[in-house]
Amino acid sequence: MPEIVWDATLYDKQHRFVSDYGADILQWLAPKADEYILDVGCGTGQLAAQIAKSGAIVLGTDASTDMVNHAKAAYPDLNFEVVDGTQLPYQENFDAIFSNATFHWIENQDALAKSLFKSLKPGGRLVAEFGGKGNVKSITDAIQTAAHQLELTDKVVTNFWFFPSISVYSTLLEEQGFEVEQVWLFDRPTTLLGEEGMYVWINQFAQHAFKNLNHEEAESIKNLAVEILKPNYYINGEWVADYRRLRVKAWKRA
Repeated sequence: MPEIVWDATLYDKQHRFVSDYGADILQWLAPKADEYILDVGCGTGQLAAQIAKSGAIVLGTDASTDMVNHAKAAYPDLNFEVVDGTQLPYQENFDAIFSNATFHWIENQDALAKSLFKSLKPGGRLVAEFGGKGNVKSITDAIQTAAHQLELTDKVVTNFWFFPSISVYSTLLEEQGFEVEQVWLFDRPTTLLGEEGMYVWINQFAQHAFKNLNHEEAESIKNLAVEILKPNYYINGEWVADYRRLRVKAWKRA
């Protein structure tokens, strides 16, 4: 996973849409009372709390200490742990695993799939949603174009996300032993809050792209990228990001 500094307070305030949209996927999870459910990449805990309302016993994990501390403060009656998704220390403990907006950050996808499979009980299910093929392509293209215009192309990193197609991700899960039931790749145009919404999004979610640049170089690329995007993605006073999501439901058959 790239070294991202997560500001949990800003995440809740400016990017609440991540968990708000994620609530829709809970219909695929359909949690039941007394089930043991693992939320991988729980963030600040909102979706773990919604799952718990079903009566399920939820454990939320995230690689970010700041996110987990925020979740513990917000939901003191729930359990949260700092754990890397590729190194889940569980052995057939869970009836279901849920994840929203996390898997595309993880570089070692084979280790992640193996870790998820190992953590599920036989007969358990995996329900996850994350960035799919073509996700935020306009933004990454704008960053690359800005870097090129500023003669900084060689310093910018843009290949740190995993945005798979349906066939790529289904195959990956099947190779680890999962049986894939449903996969859905779909567009989800997403409104970003405020006039500075696109800049704030780039600053939070694409910060790894600028790790090789000094502050002045990074700011120049961000500001130019925003200007490149503005004609097509700043609509009626609101920024819109071209999200594409991949949603999957798979089973560890008994």
